[in-house]
Amino acid sequence: MTSTTQDDRRRPAGHGTGTSTSTSTTVHVNGLRLHVVERGTRGPALVFLHYWGGSARTWAQVVDALPADQRCVLPDLRGWGASEAPPGDDAYALADLGADIAALVGRLGLRRHVLVGHSMGGKVAQLLAARRPPGLAGLVLVAPAPPGPLALPPAAIEAMRTAYATRDGVEAAIDHMLTARTLAPAVRAQVIEDSLRGAPGAKSAWPTRTSREDIRAALDDIAVPVMVIAGTEDRVDSLATLRTGLLPYLRDADLRVLEGVGHLSPLEAPDAVAGCIAAFVARLDAGTGALSG
Repeated sequence: MTSTTQDDRRRPAGHGTGTSTSTSTTVHVNGLRLHVVERGTRGPALVFLHYWGGSARTWAQVVDALPADQRCVLPDLRGWGASEAPPGDDAYALADLGADIAALVGRLGLRRHVLVGHSMGGKVAQLLAARRPPGLAGLVLVAPAPPGPLALPPAAIEAMRTAYATRDGVEAAIDHMLTARTLAPAVRAQVIEDSLRGAPGAKSAWPTRTSREDIRAALDDIAVPVMVIAGTEDRVDSLATLRTGLLPYLRDADLRVLEGVGHLSPLEAPDAVAGCIAAFVARLDAGTGALSG
């Protein structure tokens, strides 16, 4: 099923009451300290995994647009935000990132949860879902990196590796690759800060190692409903790329298309992303899953 959302400027009815309180905690997993933001009590818990260069803050506007009692768990992935960073760039494989999230879910005692992954976080979520962790009820992939290896010439890989080294580099990435809509000044400043703050190993691992992992064969083991959210103007993981490089490896995923939106859809179109997630959760709660339309 494919659906198209054209207007993100009106908040879905019943969303975004703005009355919930978030708490920040530190959770120890796999010998690391992960910074985690939590909110709400009503399950299933939504576990949000951010993009390469982001942090838990990437999802703030999406979470604000969801019902205030919705349980949300937003970790800074290892090496990003306020989470601890292992040295070097060989500790940021998909398996490493996924193991952190699996351990976090266990530590928090999440009996029923949905993985929501954006870009790099989407590829991590794919691998984790393929391992069929206990309590996993669904998978939402937002502008996700495809499961196959990223094929780029050496010069392009080197450009990615250094893109977040300077403010000018981050600004160029925002303007020429990451967005199709103009970000609010405060949001743009957040993106710059998060990108620059990342640990050197985390910054270099994705373009040189992690993005080049091939997990296509594993996706056949995903046994939960899946929703894919894609922007028509995404220049990183385009709609065409997802149609050929991701959807054939999923079992009849529900594709939602956001008109005029680029790669940073949680920041460019948070209400539309939240609306898709809320609809997905509602179908899970109704027992119809995401594949029923």
